[in-house]
Amino acid sequence: MSGCFGKDGDITYLQWLLSAWGWTLSVAVLALAVALVVGSLMGILRTVPDKRLQLIGNAWTELFRNIPLLVQIFLWYHVIPSIFRPLQQFPSFVLVVLALGFFTSARIAEQVKAGIQSLPRGQSYAGLAMGFSLAQTYRFVLLPMAFRIVIPPLTSESMNIIKNSSVAFAVSIAELTMFAMQAQEETSRGIEIYLAVTGLYFVSAFAVNRVMLFIEERIRVPGTAGGK
Repeated sequence: MSGCFGKDGDITYLQWLLSAWGWTLSVAVLALAVALVVGSLMGILRTVPDKRLQLIGNAWTELFRNIPLLVQIFLWYHVIPSIFRPLQQFPSFVLVVLALGFFTSARIAEQVKAGIQSLPRGQSYAGLAMGFSLAQTYRFVLLPMAFRIVIPPLTSESMNIIKNSSVAFAVSIAELTMFAMQAQEETSRGIEIYLAVTGLYFVSAFAVNRVMLFIEERIRVPGTAGGK
């Protein structure tokens, strides 16, 4: 996108900046949804008695957390679609969401596992003694408490995923980092541009922090960690 600063140029670049911010938030929100669903599932699998399910959860976590995010982006964009042909029909936006979501899911899986294991064993025994199946024990007894415990690290992951979305520029997603790079080249006004982009990243992450803090305060259980 080309243009010059001036009245019309300022409006054009502002619109471009806001569009890039929208792409950043879209990538982050969708990737977070993928990460929460997949990460929670893998965290649960890592704590169940079945060794085969534990192996699946452990393998997933170790695979996705030990490969750098940028490498995973390129794998999803260049390598995996050449192996699984239907993925070639997917836009790069979807592939970035999957890469970032799966990368973050490995971290969330570790946190969910830690949250479940931090609960007294008597809670799971009590659920089973009441006639609940294992799945019902997780659903009604363990997970409601475990998620309350892991909200602080989930807050950090939610903020990190906004910042990590900046890697989407590597596959030409028009998010904030790509806007900053291209606008700086066109205008040579890198200080103003990068300050604006930095401010938007800060506002986005800070808003997530405040929302998660509100949720944490509303669902605290008295007598537990962080409760009053």
